[in-house]
Amino acid sequence: MIQEIVIDLSLFFTNNAKLAELDSYIQKAKSQAGDGNEVILTGAAPVWLYLKIAHALHGKAKKLIYNSPVTGKIVIFDHSPD
Repeated sequence: MIQEIVIDLSLFFTNNAKLAELDSYIQKAKSQAGDGNEVILTGAAPVWLYLKIAHALHGKAKKLIYNSPVTGKIVIFDHSPD
């Protein structure tokens, strides 16, 4: 069964995200995402972190969505057979 998993990237760091911590951010996102789920990325975070996490979740998440108060939900990729 596909679950909807919300990952708030702003909770991955305090004050500022650090490139030196990128591997730990990726591992945390992969762990939270699980396999084959619909994943929603949200939260105040730098663009580079969103891009790296999105790339890391490709092939792991069935569907990836970006959500912000400004844009609403935007589908990044959807590998659902529907």
